[in-house]
Amino acid sequence: MAITSPPAVPEINEVDASDLRESLVLGWRDFKRAPLLGLAFSAVYVLGGWLIFWAMTTKGQVWWTLPASAGFPILGPFIACGFYEISRRLEADEPLVAGEIFGVIFRQKDRQIPAMAAVIVVYFLFWNFLSHMIFALFLGNATMTNVSSSIAVFLTPEGLTMLAFGTLVGAAFATLLFCLTVVSLPMLLDREVDFVTAMLTSFALVRENPRVMLGWGALIAICLFAGMIPAFLGLFIVLPLFGHASWHLYRRAIT
Repeated sequence: MAITSPPAVPEINEVDASDLRESLVLGWRDFKRAPLLGLAFSAVYVLGGWLIFWAMTTKGQVWWTLPASAGFPILGPFIACGFYEISRRLEADEPLVAGEIFGVIFRQKDRQIPAMAAVIVVYFLFWNFLSHMIFALFLGNATMTNVSSSIAVFLTPEGLTMLAFGTLVGAAFATLLFCLTVVSLPMLLDREVDFVTAMLTSFALVRENPRVMLGWGALIAICLFAGMIPAFLGLFIVLPLFGHASWHLYRRAIT
């Protein structure tokens, strides 16, 4: 029986602002080389954004917001794998065959990506529960009518305090999720490692390069927010750019 050696322990490199700039340059180059594929993967998120907006603004359909929102953390890792696989193939001078790329994404169901997606979903559901608790804590005694037609309750001292506190807690949750996933997802596509190792490696990368990596996370958050303002259409550019750039940053940060 053949003896297989254990996978090599990922080695974390030091990164600086120049690595971020070069990753963005390479990410934009990859997007320009495969624009139709990038737009196709981005369309999933744009359509999801439209669905959530429709559910929030259509009378009697607010209950749709939770299942629609849940689709983002469920599908997110698989959509991200599409960008990573495109960049990996361009890096290796392999042909960009759409069927093969989608096949690679489909095959992730038998690897560690589903476990990672499950972690993100549980994280999302816990945040959803916590956000309701924060709302009840500050505004539980307030009379609520229709939030979509009146935001006066949020302009009260209790409402403003709730928004400030919720924003701080949400930022902390988003930062932790970023630390756990910034390079773990491309690593799971690229290597045969378990999702716990990938998350710990990702967290260690941020811990050893806090200013650069947290700055990267802030840049992603700002650009995503800006991309959602014009009817989510900006995501057609932002998602492919940062999806491809994340692959190149992973390749620079982890050996």
